[in-house]
Amino acid sequence: MAGVPIRSISGVGGGFEIMPEYKIDKTVFSTADLSAILMGLSNLSNMVRGDELVNVLAKVKSFIPADKTNDIEIRVNQLCVDVSPWSGNQNIQPYLQMIKAALEDHKLLSFEYIAHHGNKTVRTVEPYQLVLKSGHWYFYGYCYSRSDYRLFRLSRMSDLQMKQEAFAPREHQKPILDSDQIIETLQAEIKIRIHKSVLDRVLEFCAYNHFLPDGDEHYIVNFPFIENEYYYDILLSFGDKCECLEPPHIRAKMRQKIHDIAAIYRN
Repeated sequence: MAGVPIRSISGVGGGFEIMPEYKIDKTVFSTADLSAILMGLSNLSNMVRGDELVNVLAKVKSFIPADKTNDIEIRVNQLCVDVSPWSGNQNIQPYLQMIKAALEDHKLLSFEYIAHHGNKTVRTVEPYQLVLKSGHWYFYGYCYSRSDYRLFRLSRMSDLQMKQEAFAPREHQKPILDSDQIIETLQAEIKIRIHKSVLDRVLEFCAYNHFLPDGDEHYIVNFPFIENEYYYDILLSFGDKCECLEPPHIRAKMRQKIHDIAAIYRN
């Protein structure tokens, strides 16, 4: 079906194999095939730089017939994935390269990590996987401090070092990255009133069908909310363009937080 000839050999030691005399023909890949491969490789090379990706790109491009070059280039340029921040932590890219090298050579990594509530710890970790999730880079590994597997966010790391000491990779499960079911059990909708000037920002958290116009300037929104500091900080980030209407206990908590912030600026 793929256009590659195979043969079968019966008996002990037999099986299926590509015919020994077969050589890959450039015509095996269609324009759509080459476009898809180049699209994936080009966007991957934007995220994780490396000589091997440059070499693979050059090899794949050599398969492109001269009369198809422009067509394939147009297709490849139809999608661009760039996860680098507009501004912010400049350690991410060099940390990616160091972690990638540690993954390839099975070298231990050490770093200082800032977790919830600003708690700082020094970790030594066996790296097993780089993860790009929701626009943020993480790496997954076995943490010696916790004697368990952990997912570390690169932006919360500092003083990353690759040790000379190598480790023998252990059997491990991939990290659980789909938290939709967990979040759904924790989330509840609250009612907020927002000014239209923050409409675009609120749309990052819920769909437009959650919005009900309230006059010409405002919207009433059924906003997905979990009662923790992260979600309270989201509401506070909208400033005076957002008011929590209900439930009463969250409205009261918002009032207290605003009071505490105002107290800092009284003197």
